[in-house]
Amino acid sequence: SSTRDSPVGTGRDLSYTIAIVPFSVRIGSKEKRCGHRQFTRSGVTMFFPAFDHVKPSRRVYSFRAEHGKAAERMSYSGIAELAEGKVYALHNTFPLDGRISAYPISARGHSVSNCYLLKEDAGALLLDTGYAVHEADILAQLESLIGPDTPLHLLPLRINEFMSVGNAMAVAKRFNVVECLAPVPEINEWLEFEALEPGGGNNGNPILPTTILKPLHPLEIGDRYIEVMNAPIRLISTRWIYDAATRILFTSDMFSHLWADGAEGPWLQDEDEVTTTAFVRSFLLNTRYWWLEGARTDSIRKGITEVFERYDIETIAPGYGAILRGRRLVEQQFAVLDEVLAGLDRGVVKPQYVALGLER
Repeated sequence: SSTRDSPVGTGRDLSYTIAIVPFSVRIGSKEKRCGHRQFTRSGVTMFFPAFDHVKPSRRVYSFRAEHGKAAERMSYSGIAELAEGKVYALHNTFPLDGRISAYPISARGHSVSNCYLLKEDAGALLLDTGYAVHEADILAQLESLIGPDTPLHLLPLRINEFMSVGNAMAVAKRFNVVECLAPVPEINEWLEFEALEPGGGNNGNPILPTTILKPLHPLEIGDRYIEVMNAPIRLISTRWIYDAATRILFTSDMFSHLWADGAEGPWLQDEDEVTTTAFVRSFLLNTRYWWLEGARTDSIRKGITEVFERYDIETIAPGYGAILRGRRLVEQQFAVLDEVLAGLDRGVVKPQYVALGLER
């Protein structure tokens, strides 16, 4: 069978992938529903990338099935140099056909997952590790940019999502990962998606040193200063990153609303005729920000405004969708988002029940 979000699970095929994960919480004896996800009474549950509030056990059993020409549709893999010798976007596309919860169920065309490599002579920092379905492409992309001995720091911006952590262990096996930055200790417990050996071994996977992130966490790669912050708007634990050397703001799952008809993109844009208040409002309410309508948005708006005013931002680099370059586009994106949030505040609209599958 196939379900929304299933093609980006733990498998390697460019196809429908379903992971069945035993959870460490009791879910009762009756079928329950939560959002787009369904729980069953059998002691296991379907685990999807956007299901964020339960941590799975370390054992994952998966099975894969080919359906039509899904593999052919997920065709584009490329690297974009955002700042010469300093920042690279690792692009890997996927079709929009209703199965990816980061996009409205009616969206059609293609989008792209973006991992980012920040590089210096002294080492490199990798923001997110991509879906496991793109493992071979991402490893090849990294091999073209760094050597096997380059000190590599990993920073999954959302440790609850496969797009952030799906290839972390594969990267650690191939490269010299010296630390993984995370909001939790013992990051390996969040990265082990392979079945344990009968004797309890971990298939030779490395144990990654964990550095626990602070709310405002400065990083240094050589002489380069990089700031890590809690995302001012988020559904789950999420980090934004600002790189002062290149004036790039990495925004994870925010500002991710630009997709394309074809897998070739474009994925780096200096023009935007799509972003309007109505479009962004609909995009947010039909994805993981469905809860914004009727919420108290004053503090969210304040946090976003503080980021905009504090940093000199020339490029917005989201985890999904097209990268936006140029101060004019940056100002446009922040202005439209603020207008949308103002219109969704509880003082303007009332919260309401949202039926499953309803698009707004």
